Amino acid sequence: MDRSTSKGWSRASLALGTALVSTVLCATASTAAPADTSGRAGSAAASVSAAAASVSAQRACPVVYFDLGETLVHTSDDGGTSYQPGAAAYLRALRARHIRVGLITNVPPSWGATDAERAARLKKEVDATWRGSAPFAWQDFGDRILTPRTDAERKPAPVLWQRAKAVSGRCLLVYQAETAEEIQIAASLGFVPYQVEQPHRPAFLPVRLVRLLGRLPH
Repeated sequence: MDRSTSKGWSRASLALGTALVSTVLCATASTAAPADTSGRAGSAAASVSAAAASVSAQRACPVVYFDLGETLVHTSDDGGTSYQPGAAAYLRALRARHIRVGLITNVPPSWGATDAERAARLKKEVDATWRGSAPFAWQDFGDRILTPRTDAERKPAPVLWQRAKAVSGRCLLVYQAETAEEIQIAASLGFVPYQVEQPHRPAFLPVRLVRLLGRLPH
């Protein structure tokens, strides 16, 4: 691992560690706070707390990007495709908490002149071989399906991640994939990286942690 990759991993680890510490501190502060015996003071404190929660909610806008093949979707030896274990439930959990998702995936640039055209072709290709009991949740991704416009933009070139950053505003970005090389590149570009399907840890970055990271200054 070279120095730039090491720095990327260090930043990602620091972000995850900060999130966990923040959780513990918030829980400790909530437990230790003395009860307010004044009705008016209690009401004022509640108003301040509600306002702070409102600001935090407005600031909380993580966007979770994924690779597609062997991250969310598995292709079997016979060419059939279906969800990776746990992927459908994970997408449902993100949807239930209104966390936006996107795809950063390689497809042939000849599949269309725009992301929308290439995404439409991608959907047809996947759906034509789909073997899952429920269809793939394309509707969750909206227009956040980023694909290479030229061969030079194909991953692991950084262009697709850079395009994702350009349209995200100040939202925190997460990238989840099965490939270590892609994870390292995403980390170097400021994404919170997570390599899926690793032993002794959750298959995907826990949703609660995604929400917490989205509320941290970044």
